[in-house]
Amino acid sequence: MAMEHDAEKSFSHVESSEGSNPNSSNPVTKVRMLLFRRMLVGVSDGRFFLGSFHCMDKQGNIILQDAVEYRSTRRSSPSPMEQRCLGLILIPFSCRTSCHVDCSIEEQLSLLSLPG
Repeated sequence: MAMEHDAEKSFSHVESSEGSNPNSSNPVTKVRMLLFRRMLVGVSDGRFFLGSFHCMDKQGNIILQDAVEYRSTRRSSPSPMEQRCLGLILIPFSCRTSCHVDCSIEEQLSLLSLPG
């Protein structure tokens, strides 16, 4: 489905950085900048979840609200992606492979130092 591909292109990738600069701003402040932003999260089994960022805990688990799951289909169909509405979901840190946020270029640069 073209929508999923286009949505992924318009999101900024949030890199994790173990050795953050101690002079950088507080990680909690940076995470607060993400509240209610559209976020596209990939997981290890190949699925993607698109939703509104609700929160992140100390372990790095993410909660998305109004989430939609996208997964590829193996059978022949008009669309190579299936989608289903899930609502509020928790994505464990251990399963997360990518995280993209809908934001401006300036915000992308400031978010690059967010912890994993």
